[in-house]
Amino acid sequence: MSLEEVSPDRFPYLLHPCNAVLITCGIEKPNIISIAWIMPVSRDPPFLALSVSPKRYSHKLIVEDREFVVNVPPYELRDQVLFCGRKSGRDLDKFEASKLTKEPSKEVRVPRIKECIAFLECKLEMVIPAGDHDIFVGRVVKAYAKEGFLTEKGVYNLKVVNPLLHLGRDEFVTTKA
Repeated sequence: MSLEEVSPDRFPYLLHPCNAVLITCGIEKPNIISIAWIMPVSRDPPFLALSVSPKRYSHKLIVEDREFVVNVPPYELRDQVLFCGRKSGRDLDKFEASKLTKEPSKEVRVPRIKECIAFLECKLEMVIPAGDHDIFVGRVVKAYAKEGFLTEKGVYNLKVVNPLLHLGRDEFVTTKA
C-alpha cells in the first residue's frame, strides 16, 4: 500500500474519531463550548487536559472561575454539539438557544447539562501555552455517569449508549448502525 502525504496542519484528523464533549463553564453566566481535543493525563492525581483557543469566550470564563464540567453527550445531541461549537456565548445564552438543561453540579459551581450521560467536574490546575491554543489541565474532583452507561468492567455499555464520536469538522459517527 502506498502512502499519501498529509499536510502537518491537518494532523488532528489522523487521530480521529474521538469523543466530542460539551464543556460547561462560567459561574455568573454559564456557557457551553464543544471540544474534541481532550484526554486523560494522570490517574493519580486525576488530571485531564483540554485544548482551548484564547480567542474563545469560554477560555476567559475557565481562567476566571478556575473550574469547568466535562459533559459527555450521546450521539443524539450531535446537533447541539455542532451549535455550541459554532456560536459564541458572549452575546448568546447557549443553554436557552440549544434547548439544553442546566443542572447543579455536585462539587463545582458551574452547572452540568442534564441531557448528557456522564460528567467530570474539574478544578483548573494549570494553563500551558501551546501554539494557537492553551492546554487546560483540570483536576477531576467528581465523576459520575447515568445508570447503565458503564458495564461491570467500567467501559461504555454499547447496548445502552450511542457515543458521539467526532470525525473532524462537522462530521460525527457512532458505534451503532
